[in-house]
Amino acid sequence: MKPRGSKVEYEKERNNELMEAYHKLIDSADCICMDKIYNDVVDMPASRFFVSEERAAIVISSIMRGNKLMNMRPTKREMFFEIYRRAMLIRKQHPERTVFDLAFEVVRQHAPKFYMEPGYARRIIFQEKKKWYEERRKKLRHLFY
Repeated sequence: MKPRGSKVEYEKERNNELMEAYHKLIDSADCICMDKIYNDVVDMPASRFFVSEERAAIVISSIMRGNKLMNMRPTKREMFFEIYRRAMLIRKQHPERTVFDLAFEVVRQHAPKFYMEPGYARRIIFQEKKKWYEERRKKLRHLFY
């Protein structure tokens, strides 16, 4: 499964938060059903919207011109419409602010969820776990050779 978008600017931060959410859910689960875990991970709150300020400003202005973002995945579309909604609330109070200023403020706010498909979260978590195991093996290699 090849990602359709460009490389995420805040990828490391997003992956760390995703792993924290994953571990929190695994630790608190009575019965571990991985499909449920991945569904719950993507619905957990995030510290910010994981999109660049520039991209958010471009999409906000596109929505303002009437674009319904039908060419985007549903989760990304939902995220951008939430960013747009928040930006328009700020704009009502401060009409003099530019779209970039609005985008800059909104993407740094807490996001209600990670805005990704559970399958994509599963892939990221597998990759992060694999990196962790490889780093651990490198650190402990002197014990095995």
